[in-house]
Amino acid sequence: MNPVRIGILGLGTVGTGTLTVLERNAEEISRRTGCPIVVRKAAVKHLSKSRAPIVDRIELTDNPWQVVESADIDIVVELIGGEQPAYDYVAGALQNGKHVVTANKELIAVRGNELFEFAQRQSLVIGFEAAVGGGISIIKAIREGLAGNRIQSLVGIINGTSNYILTGMKEMQASFDEILKQAQEKGYAEADPAFDVEGVDAVHKISILASIAFGIPLQSIENIYRGGIGEITYEDICYAEELGYRIKPLAIAKHAEQGIEVRVHPSLVPHQRLLAKVDGVMNAVLVTGDAVGRTLYYGAGAGSEPTASAVVADLVDVVRASKTEPDGRVPPLAFRPGPASSCPMLPMSKVVSANYLRMHAINQAGVLADVTKILGNHEISIESIIQKSSGVHEDMVPVVIVTQETQEENIAAAVEQIEDLNTVVGRIIRIRINELS
Repeated sequence: MNPVRIGILGLGTVGTGTLTVLERNAEEISRRTGCPIVVRKAAVKHLSKSRAPIVDRIELTDNPWQVVESADIDIVVELIGGEQPAYDYVAGALQNGKHVVTANKELIAVRGNELFEFAQRQSLVIGFEAAVGGGISIIKAIREGLAGNRIQSLVGIINGTSNYILTGMKEMQASFDEILKQAQEKGYAEADPAFDVEGVDAVHKISILASIAFGIPLQSIENIYRGGIGEITYEDICYAEELGYRIKPLAIAKHAEQGIEVRVHPSLVPHQRLLAKVDGVMNAVLVTGDAVGRTLYYGAGAGSEPTASAVVADLVDVVRASKTEPDGRVPPLAFRPGPASSCPMLPMSKVVSANYLRMHAINQAGVLADVTKILGNHEISIESIIQKSSGVHEDMVPVVIVTQETQEENIAAAVEQIEDLNTVVGRIIRIRINELS
């Protein structure tokens, strides 16, 4: 059969990995699709840049539109990243009758609703498995493997940079800044790490997963609660260990009684849980369905060939789908167009969780009584208290309180009042607790 002709936008780490996987596994891929997949052209920013030998066998251009508009290209693979100009190129590819594969989580999270609608009108397919979780195929697992389930929750570590930093702080007994610098030197973190450590990357990804799991439109990222890891200290990691927890950067989507929760923030996870043991740059997503129960998807969340694995899998799927009638294809967001889930998005103020609070208090009688009174006034019960002292007189002592489950608005109001006490110095560090029960 005639080969399927591919054009790639961006030949960085993932683009080069995609070329490598396509060439190395060409025979297996051809057997799976019924035809060869051949890369014809790639758009790069700098034509003079030195590249791997595998790139020498394809035509290069510094004009992405020569790929997008080429009559010799059947599928455009977008590996540029960011919302713009990637959106223009993807929309242009669809306008020119080409299927699209992308690894761009920001593009899908922010503009996916309109792109999928446009693709449907054009009877085209957009593959985006590589946008979440690198090589662990979490999108396909939820969309297809668990299609017989009512998904109850997704809880995952889906940003390897944040996970690497928290793991490094624990293992090397170091500060956030020290491990961040190490992550940047190793290429795990960008020069400006805000996208990762402030939770933006994870928000894009959990928005996509929640849409597929619950049959809701992709949510505006401004509507998803986001908390970063920048305030966590080695001191917090030690207290968490003492209490039987590890601190992990979680993305959570949950079908609660009052609505759907979607949020990203660091959490204390019981040390015996599998997610607590996911370290370094690895990703893992725990999916709970009503029929299957708990399932865990674990693997490399980034990297050249792990991400290329997902890109090539999408290429295989797109080639297969192109040979079927549009009505016979798997919907990109799992559910057929029509009425979305009637379950509303739950505001963060109504989310219920237990909490870890760390504060520094003046060492005098009655301080704990004042703190516990405020918590009681907000109907917050205390699970445990740790007050550390060296045994000699100190002006201030660290106090750690673990609360039982309470609504977000209650604990937020209580923390604000406690911070106003003259006997409590500085800000209170609050980390939510997720028992994964």
